Amino acid sequence: MITLKGDNIYLRALETNDLEFVYAMENDQSIWEVSNTQTPYSRFLVKQYLENAHQDIYEAKQLRLAICRDQDFPALGLIDLFDFDPKNNRAGVGIVIQGNENRNQKIGSEALELLIHYAFYNLNLHQLYANISTENVVSIALFSKFGFQKIGTKKDWNLVNGVYNDEAIFQLISKK
Repeated sequence: MITLKGDNIYLRALETNDLEFVYAMENDQSIWEVSNTQTPYSRFLVKQYLENAHQDIYEAKQLRLAICRDQDFPALGLIDLFDFDPKNNRAGVGIVIQGNENRNQKIGSEALELLIHYAFYNLNLHQLYANISTENVVSIALFSKFGFQKIGTKKDWNLVNGVYNDEAIFQLISKK
């Protein structure tokens, strides 16, 4: 069994031919709020990032994977473990699916399930967390479905379109 393969999607390492996809995702201003991005990325910077994407999670403190349909190679989205802390066995989780046509098709749900299993059983992490805008009801529902519990709210945390929004922190502790 391949660890990062589900019924309809699989997660794979980033490849150099993902340049245009990652460039488009990083420069999509509609998702900058969830990625804490404030400035555009050049193709040169994205290319450098992809050239170093082979680094081990223990080196990079991050693991970014492409979300793909089972039958083809092109990416539909990205899922990340970030702020990897091997001493305390924890990491943050982020996910983004490109385009409305790919959303609400359980792609994110299947990707998150695969990543949780990988994090707990392959990386032996003790806990995962997610920072989610309190306005993002879709993401809150997704993470709650897998047992993430809201453990706090950061008031007026993110300035979005001139308005301060709260951000909730959700946590999932391994039961293994």
